[in-house]
Amino acid sequence: MLAELRSKSQITIPKELVEKLGLSEGDKLDIFEDNGVICIMPVVVYPKKYLDELKKELEQTKVKLASGEQPVFDNVDALFSKLEETQ
Repeated sequence: MLAELRSKSQITIPKELVEKLGLSEGDKLDIFEDNGVICIMPVVVYPKKYLDELKKELEQTKVKLASGEQPVFDNVDALFSKLEETQ
């Protein structure tokens, strides 16, 4: 597929690729050069606040694991069994 470089360095991504990749208006794309090739990769951008909360939760879970407070399951069935007990 060919795309033409337009004014202000703009290109249009062919509709077939947009649909195949499930892209929509407002999606973020990382554009970089790799050995002379222009690469365009869809990315997800998370707000810093969300990442900070996730990091805090991860640290709390590590502390609980170390103390034995956080249960550890050998498989998914064991997890679901425990969840059913608490209901």
